[in-house]
Amino acid sequence: MEILTEANEIVIAGNELWRILVMTAVIALAFLLGKILKYSFNRTAPRLKAHEQELLSVVFEAAAKSITFVIFAFGLRIAISFLIIPEGIEGLIFTSVEVLIILSIAHLLYRQIDVVDTWLQRFTREEDDRAIDDMLIPIVGKSVRVTVVILAVLQVAQVLSDQPITSILAGIGIGGLALGLAAQDTIRNFFGSLMIFADKPFNVGELINLEDKLGVILEVGVRTTKIRTLDGHQLTVPNGQLANTTIHNIGKRPFIRRVFDVTITYDTPPAKVDRAVEILKDILDNHEGMHEDFPPRVYFDDLNADSLNLKCFYWFHPPDYWSYMDFTEWVNREIFRRFNEEGIDFAFPTQTIHLAGDKKRPLDVGVKKGMGKGSSSCS
Repeated sequence: MEILTEANEIVIAGNELWRILVMTAVIALAFLLGKILKYSFNRTAPRLKAHEQELLSVVFEAAAKSITFVIFAFGLRIAISFLIIPEGIEGLIFTSVEVLIILSIAHLLYRQIDVVDTWLQRFTREEDDRAIDDMLIPIVGKSVRVTVVILAVLQVAQVLSDQPITSILAGIGIGGLALGLAAQDTIRNFFGSLMIFADKPFNVGELINLEDKLGVILEVGVRTTKIRTLDGHQLTVPNGQLANTTIHNIGKRPFIRRVFDVTITYDTPPAKVDRAVEILKDILDNHEGMHEDFPPRVYFDDLNADSLNLKCFYWFHPPDYWSYMDFTEWVNREIFRRFNEEGIDFAFPTQTIHLAGDKKRPLDVGVKKGMGKGSSSCS
């Protein structure tokens, strides 16, 4: 009997050793297979990219970052099936491995969202009308990533609690109400971002005027929008506030309009006033950046308190600000040069004092022509 007992113990010990060896071999093979696949994917991705298979290349690049984890998790699940685990800890071990598998699959899906980002970027480049703006790419990627994380957390919660997903969602709903009340600003900013994407008041890279602050759109996120102001500062604006603010999109303007006044002195003869208008029209006639639907306009429009006012309008196409400034400088120089050549004086805020006895500006207010010196009029 003792011999049989010892023999049984040896057999059991041998079986346990065999199971441990098989488990170790399976884990090692799974780890090795994951490394081989990772190496193979990393080698394949550049070749696909070289053959202009960009999307497929990103699939392999993203898979290479998580394939070792996935293969190892499934290999561990197969390996522990060879062991005889005591009932007290069997549930804990299998639950832990199942959670590990869920996390590995979630990691694989999370990495594959890079494929969505790449597809949207390529689609945006191919679309001439930019139907999907650059700012939509990061928000879609972030939203899908958040969805994957939430689903993974729910699945892990279901495994750990051994409850149906509906019960978990019901519990989350009660807690979510309290969380929602505490996170009203975050929710408002999220829906603000959705309104921005629906209305498309601007695109990434466009210049806008936001409450007298000029800046270029850098990024539109789930919660905030980042703007680079012209003085170099980075401005972060909550999307909820941005959605309710009047935005002047300078980047979408079809032209730059300039309205300016040229003022000349009151003692300018009428002929020279007409000549001044002609000069301004000649300078702006068929000017650089002019569109046939927006011809320039010049008018002698007002009699100011201290000057005669000539108002000028012109529209510059396309709305390239620095080209517009070069042309503006040329216009100003031409006006200054040609007015000087014609002897037309520019006016500036002054007061003219008329003195009795001044032959150039005789003081004849209230004196009727034909009345002698020293005479007066009576009414």
